[in-house]
Amino acid sequence: MSVGHLRLRPVGGTVVGHRYPANFDVLHVDPDLPLAVVADGMGAGEGSRRAGTTAVGTLVAEIRAAWPDIDARRLRTAVARVQSAVRAAGADLADLTGCTLTALLVEPDGGQGWLVQLGDSRAYRLRDGLLELLTVDHTAAWLGVVHGWYAADSPAAARARYQLTRYAGHPGEPEADLLAVTLRPGDTWLLCTDGVSDQVDYHRLRELLADPDPNQAVRTLLDATLTAGGTDNATAVLVRVS
Repeated sequence: MSVGHLRLRPVGGTVVGHRYPANFDVLHVDPDLPLAVVADGMGAGEGSRRAGTTAVGTLVAEIRAAWPDIDARRLRTAVARVQSAVRAAGADLADLTGCTLTALLVEPDGGQGWLVQLGDSRAYRLRDGLLELLTVDHTAAWLGVVHGWYAADSPAAARARYQLTRYAGHPGEPEADLLAVTLRPGDTWLLCTDGVSDQVDYHRLRELLADPDPNQAVRTLLDATLTAGGTDNATAVLVRVS
């Protein structure tokens, strides 16, 4: 896909893993727009399934309707509609209806991109050999470690790991983080659910993303989650920039 002076090559994939009977992650790589989205349902029930499909479907529809006029205000409006749609989708269910939502969107001229973040699915960038985590996990664990309430490898942090402070479907309808980013030739971007980031460590992740073949990189990355135990659904979208 050509976007301004850039060429983007997105590749996505997902695996169920060994723990759950079905896949409650949702993956979207848009065929027409420079847009990729991942979502991770909370739990393993109907509320999780509805939340993921509703959140991704609503965000994609809102961006398509606004295109090419994309800016922070329109993205905040889109996320607000995602929140309302997910809440409505779970109104008749007793179980929790919620999911994470992480997206990468590039503006039509290629001059700027946007990361949209709710929850603990992540966005990474590999640039000049340096792999950086660009998003913040919206979890009690992240808050606790940052503020020194407990050590990162403590039992308290492990318990707080799954206490999301922001997500799509949250009763408080929290805003998403919006991060304006630039994309450069040579970049590799990764959106992934925690089934990837919890099971593949930093050094292995950097090694896999450096593979010159993005299709092979995604296959090997997802295989690595299964080798590590496959304890969760795992979903990844890799975007190679040239």
